[in-house]
Amino acid sequence: MQFDSNHSNQFGDLENQKETLDMAVENLRNGKLIAYPTDTLYGLGCDAFNEIAVQEIFEVKQRPLGMPLPLIIGNYDQINLVTESITTTIEKLIESFWPGPLTLIVPSGPKVPAIVGSRGWKVGVRIPDHPIPRYLSSMLGNPIVGTSANISGMSETKTVNEVVNQIGNKVEMIIKSNHKPKGMSSTILDITGSQPRILRNGYITANQIEEIFNETVIMDI
Repeated sequence: MQFDSNHSNQFGDLENQKETLDMAVENLRNGKLIAYPTDTLYGLGCDAFNEIAVQEIFEVKQRPLGMPLPLIIGNYDQINLVTESITTTIEKLIESFWPGPLTLIVPSGPKVPAIVGSRGWKVGVRIPDHPIPRYLSSMLGNPIVGTSANISGMSETKTVNEVVNQIGNKVEMIIKSNHKPKGMSSTILDITGSQPRILRNGYITANQIEEIFNETVIMDI
């Protein structure tokens, strides 16, 4: 799948953080957990293809097994690591909303561990509009887990201090950034069925999505 070069995997001005970010990538390779900023909230991440590290994510968040974890990719080529089902609809949504706060539920590819996805056959993925997670995933060469950096049921985190207060002693490192999160979750859109369904309201509205589909989007919340 090829995209216009305007959708490039640019990382912005991260030169002053390169040493920290490369250390974070090494931690990810070694199966460690890190907290990092995104365009929406602070994320809790690991190498999405490391099942032991993914299991630890569930433990840190006190999240029941069986609840899916969204993934973050760093560039458009990496979508092929997550799914083999690239439809025209997916391409339109990607071109319209990525990088950005729209998580697409797509059929899982064979490399995605069953523990990550929903019922083992579908998974959420997005490219965030933030250079740090894009850099981490691109340099790692794999998707990273993109769940919120909080304990399940507690408030989502938007600052380093909020992350420290909830899970600071459970992660290898917390990355700071001048690009502050918006403080609103990504919209989750399931496109695995016959009609698109919004599973979580977020920054991207139903009206914006309906303009792409030219049909009503089902609110399944």
